[in-house]
Amino acid sequence: MGVESRRALRRCSNRGPLSEDLSLLFRAATLPCSLSEPARPSQRIRDAFTGSSSVLAAAMATKIDKEACRAAYNLVRDDGSAVIWVTFRYDGATIVPGDQGADYQHFIQQCTDDVRLFAFVRFTTGDAMSKRSKFALITWIGEDVSGLQRAKTGTDKTLVKEVVQNFAKEFVISDRKELEEDFIRSELKKAGGANYDAQSE
Repeated sequence: MGVESRRALRRCSNRGPLSEDLSLLFRAATLPCSLSEPARPSQRIRDAFTGSSSVLAAAMATKIDKEACRAAYNLVRDDGSAVIWVTFRYDGATIVPGDQGADYQHFIQQCTDDVRLFAFVRFTTGDAMSKRSKFALITWIGEDVSGLQRAKTGTDKTLVKEVVQNFAKEFVISDRKELEEDFIRSELKKAGGANYDAQSE
């Protein structure tokens, strides 16, 4: 290794963990090796590249399975269906239908601190003489969800809205208290208007 190479290596080594990894790469590139036995990168170098790949995977553009999600959405919209809620979850970088059910409390159980999901929920309002369905689009982001995933959830919601187009009110929630059925119903009542007037919180 020449004088200039050694100086560059010392500069890299004095600049923190990332520079230390770069210096390892630099050292590996400058060491002589036999043509019959190519040099293999150290485990630490392989781990550095693996970590970078994970970050890149998390930043991949999100897609949505429109056909499957639309079928789940229409199931909730059907007043004759017992299904009143459906979730849309992440399967890698694709948004797909998740769980569904006829009991709102079961939906709340899906919303844990380490989860982010979207939900389309039907509520029946009014009295025995005049019942009507009102719909809510709920985005749940658990407290333990990373900052990168939180940011992506906000932008990915536009994909969900390409399928879920009719709702009375939209909610973005991280506090389980705001998932309570009475609270959601109260907010839907405040929204008023026709069943399918889309309003953002």
